[in-house]
Amino acid sequence: MAKFPLETIRHSAAHVMAAAVKELYPDAKFDIGPSTENGFYYDFDLGGVTLAPEDLKKIEGQINKIINMKHEFFYKEVSREEAEDVLKAQGQTFKLERLNDIPADETISFYEIAGFSDLCCGPHVENSSQIGVVKLLNVAGSYFRGNENNPMLQRIYGTAFTNKKALNVYLKQIEEAKKRDHRKLGRELDLFTMSDAVGPGLVLWLPKGAFIRNLIENFWREEHFKNGYDLLYTPHIGRANLWETSGHLDFYKEGMYTAMEVDGQEYYPKPMNCPFHVEAYKARGRSYRELPARWAELGTVYRYEKSGALHGLFRVRGFTQDDAHIICTPAQVEDEIAKVLRFCLYIWKSFGFDDVQAYISTRPEKAVGEPAQWDLAQKSLENAVNEVGIECNIDEGGGAFYGPKIDLKIKDAIGREWQTSTIQFDFNLPERFDMTYIGEDGKKHQPYMIHRALFGSLERFFGIITEHFSGAFPAWLAPVQLSLLPIGEEQFDYAQEFAAELRKQGFRVEVDLRDETIGTKIKGARNQRIQYIAVIGEREVEDGQVSVRSRREGQLGAISKEDLVEKIKSDVENKL
Repeated sequence: MAKFPLETIRHSAAHVMAAAVKELYPDAKFDIGPSTENGFYYDFDLGGVTLAPEDLKKIEGQINKIINMKHEFFYKEVSREEAEDVLKAQGQTFKLERLNDIPADETISFYEIAGFSDLCCGPHVENSSQIGVVKLLNVAGSYFRGNENNPMLQRIYGTAFTNKKALNVYLKQIEEAKKRDHRKLGRELDLFTMSDAVGPGLVLWLPKGAFIRNLIENFWREEHFKNGYDLLYTPHIGRANLWETSGHLDFYKEGMYTAMEVDGQEYYPKPMNCPFHVEAYKARGRSYRELPARWAELGTVYRYEKSGALHGLFRVRGFTQDDAHIICTPAQVEDEIAKVLRFCLYIWKSFGFDDVQAYISTRPEKAVGEPAQWDLAQKSLENAVNEVGIECNIDEGGGAFYGPKIDLKIKDAIGREWQTSTIQFDFNLPERFDMTYIGEDGKKHQPYMIHRALFGSLERFFGIITEHFSGAFPAWLAPVQLSLLPIGEEQFDYAQEFAAELRKQGFRVEVDLRDETIGTKIKGARNQRIQYIAVIGEREVEDGQVSVRSRREGQLGAISKEDLVEKIKSDVENKL
């Protein structure tokens, strides 16, 4: 049997699912059914029928019938007029609109399987038996084209693997991911919230979440100073001409918030920090002796994301980028890239991520900048990756029009891959903003500009580590490192005095003085994922000790207060 890429198998599975839906719901209207990173989906209008979990089982049964019958995929090229006639005859209004999206010079083609014909350019497997195993996961609402003003469709999500074993591994990962969902943990642990009154996609950080964020920001700043960066602070809005010069109003206006008028001028909330950093550089003339300039900012930006795309902290409308821009000479490029890459790996290791992979995207067909610039930049990226010795994939032609880049992806505790750090060359902004420096020859030269983000955004990063740690943050990040649980009122003073001593030393301690049983108090502390729980009874007071349970090591028994302090100190220092 021929082997096909998983992406092809999953795209084919989406078509087979659509064929199954058509068999069970003959009047269904279809939109699109692409493969995704972990599976596939298809959007349907079922004419008032709302799918329930048992309906997915029925559809899945029909899918298996089609797979077992080895139906072939048939490919057919047609004219635009023929395609319109077919889709009109079928009443497929969504497909007709998608047909209009296809450029006039592109081939129009259909794939047919099991009586279902789909507007598609492929590729697909040869026949349905080559799809492997398919599992439908859930159904959700989805606006046509992601626009809330359009009809609401039903989106069926599914996945496909070449064998049952691989599918079962993935399904276990899904179950574990549900337990770790940062939205659920955010509520349970009082980390963050969102409010309809404030607006969708805008995050309200609660005290515990804000405390963790502050620790992350302080660590970020300290490490940047150690690595030779200077910090910038820039405004939240900028005049329209700034975004015209940068090109955002030409290429990114749909993703920007509406302008506000101030003194007869239009101002836009910033979607990116880059133009502000450029203007800071241009505040005066620069010499080659001042380069490289490494400028970093925790800058909050605002982007209009469609409501259907919003997802907890992973996709929001207001977020803080841990932005940095390195402005340097051509001779400094390679060394700077290597430094940035080592810095990224150090940061990720500090947060417990050792499995990091690099992806280099190279020059696309249409690009700005001289070929020599691209060659130097791409070679610098490749040399840096080779020097630090991390696994790397090359995406030929996958770079942005304004420069090549490295993307770093990490794997979390349950094996999911996340795209995080980006190191991006930019030949566009230095030219648009006429950035220069005076070289050794006394003449003006255009510098190289490198965009760099470690976390990407603090919001998304916070969501990732919340799920990675399953809410059980290590001692150096935990908003509460130790919970003291006095059994009765007789131990209240002892507990509070010990807590006061610890707070003076910088430890984060809470004392549970509720009128509850000790069992209830222990359960509450464990539910809050607190690393150390210390029970204080009559014997502990007499002996000057505490009875300790460690989240990592289990029951430690009665130990001295001094030993407990040393354990917490050690965990903080080793980021455990």
